[in-house]
Amino acid sequence: MDITFAGLGLHVIIAAFFAIHAVRNGQPIYWLLVLFLFPLMGSVVYFFAIFLPGFRLDHRARRAVTAAAKVLNPQGEMRDAQAAFEELPTAQNQIRLAEAQFELGLYEAAAKNYETCLKGPFSTSLEIRFGAARAFVECSRFEEAIVHLEAIQGIDQAFRREAVSLLLARSYAGVGRTTEARSNFESAVDRHGSFEARAQYAIWALSIGDTATAARLQAEIDQITKRWSPQAREFNATTLRRLSLALGSSGKRP
Repeated sequence: MDITFAGLGLHVIIAAFFAIHAVRNGQPIYWLLVLFLFPLMGSVVYFFAIFLPGFRLDHRARRAVTAAAKVLNPQGEMRDAQAAFEELPTAQNQIRLAEAQFELGLYEAAAKNYETCLKGPFSTSLEIRFGAARAFVECSRFEEAIVHLEAIQGIDQAFRREAVSLLLARSYAGVGRTTEARSNFESAVDRHGSFEARAQYAIWALSIGDTATAARLQAEIDQITKRWSPQAREFNATTLRRLSLALGSSGKRP
């Protein structure tokens, strides 16, 4: 008996929640009748017909607003992260600051903060070690990047396998270890077959004058990108620009 009344009470509470949602969002008055005359079924119907689609829309809207805010105020997150770290200099806030600095292209500063975090309670974090390696690659401190990347592979070869392999390839190339660079690029392409792997390999091949490899990869890239949506092109815009610059420098394409 108590369980029955408890269940009935829960149905009414849920129906009341959806009724408030209906009133606040200007839904037709008949939804109130449905919810209170049939609290269980009415709540289920309202959830799928009104609440869930609206929630998804709100979620997409919030993501769009967040993306627009980053475009209009690209340094906002870094200022917030810097303020948070100055107010409370925890490892978590320092990681947030390092990520914000990386996104703004402040790779030296990001690398320094990631390195500091690895000396504290997050010394075993592969994500932070990966962040440090990525920052070191972008500021051309390849030897230091290799130390972190080889350490990651020694601990967990499955961790971000493609990204680690490509960063290692770029790092080996940066210190003149050409054979190892090629091996990692080829491994990434063979294992993952992604646009990113092919593009990174093609950029490097062009830089050393290996036009045959670059041409083969470009043909494969063209097959991939011709099916892309505008959103996919936007997502890969940075790599596309780097590839276009490499092609232009080699005289292969304008």
